[in-house]
Amino acid sequence: MLELYQAEGCPHSETVRETLTDLGVSYVIHNPRRPGHEGGDVLNEQVLDAMTAIGGEDMIPFLVDTDRGETLYESEDIVEFLEEHYA
Repeated sequence: MLELYQAEGCPHSETVRETLTDLGVSYVIHNPRRPGHEGGDVLNEQVLDAMTAIGGEDMIPFLVDTDRGETLYESEDIVEFLEEHYA
């Protein structure tokens, strides 16, 4: 299962969402915060806590691939991973 921690309005998150859509991959989306350079307002404290517990950072986008045991930050790295494993 793929889980994407992201923010609506974040261009980096949008890039990842578009790649997932183009590849026809199903995923679960989590919105821990609003976008912002210094980190936007927290929308869901539990989701934010889960994200930082899994990945160690408060940064979006963040992809978790539970089937492969992989976690990735940085939209370019995420897109490359998705194209390599899901294209």
